[in-house]
Amino acid sequence: MNSDIVVFLVLSLIAISSALGMMFSRNAVYSALFLVLNFITVAVFYLLLGAPFIAMSQITVYAGAIMVLFLFVIMLLGAENLAPSKSLPWQKPLAYILAFVLVVESVYLVISRAQVDKFISSPEASLNSMDNLREMAMTLFNQYLLPFEITSILLLVAMVGAIVLTKQEKGEQK
Repeated sequence: MNSDIVVFLVLSLIAISSALGMMFSRNAVYSALFLVLNFITVAVFYLLLGAPFIAMSQITVYAGAIMVLFLFVIMLLGAENLAPSKSLPWQKPLAYILAFVLVVESVYLVISRAQVDKFISSPEASLNSMDNLREMAMTLFNQYLLPFEITSILLLVAMVGAIVLTKQEKGEQK
């Protein structure tokens, strides 16, 4: 077996385990730390694919800045442990439907990717040249500026929502 395949399989197990640990952890701080581990394994995947710029961006932006912000909000609000929640009757059917849609979409993307692979440029092309990075930066800041701004607003709204959800009313006890 090729060493790249072994590394990929080990990283895949770590990524899946950390994602499951994040989802099923009842402690918000542990969930955030599992998410950091997942971000790091995704960054190593990018390194294996020959995209060091995206890998370092992944670590800097997600595992660095955003997770520090999330941990700060969790600790500030004292929301380390999640309270037992009551599920609404429509939540489980909706979750099953969305999971099915995700599986169908994933299968479609894998099949369509297999057809597109033959049109990808030759491996001799330098993917990490300065011209390529300059083109990527110009594309990100010209064509995709609006999605970046929308993402920043979405993160701000999520943080405010977390504060509102965990805020205690005056006189109310935990």
